[in-house]
Amino acid sequence: MPLFAIAALAAGTLALRLAGPTLRQRMTLPPHMERLLTVAATVLLVALAATAALTQGHGFAGWARPLGVLVGGVLALRRAPFPLVIVAAAGTTALLRLCGLS
Repeated sequence: MPLFAIAALAAGTLALRLAGPTLRQRMTLPPHMERLLTVAATVLLVALAATAALTQGHGFAGWARPLGVLVGGVLALRRAPFPLVIVAAAGTTALLRLCGLS
């Protein structure tokens, strides 16, 4: 049974991925719907990032991780190079944890 479920999910995923480019030329969305879908994708990514930054397991991750993400976010908004954003965020988190702020 699990092998059948995996195969069915794989086929469904493939069908959805192929449907996008195939139906894109047959369907036109109104401009307000395209804007709504763009905003919805952005909101989903922000919610995912917030959940990953603020939680660990079933509880709060502590203050070091969110502050590190905040530093990385500020640098990303200022258009800093991506490696610098990653190193600064990780470094901030590591320094705060080293200072005893978990």
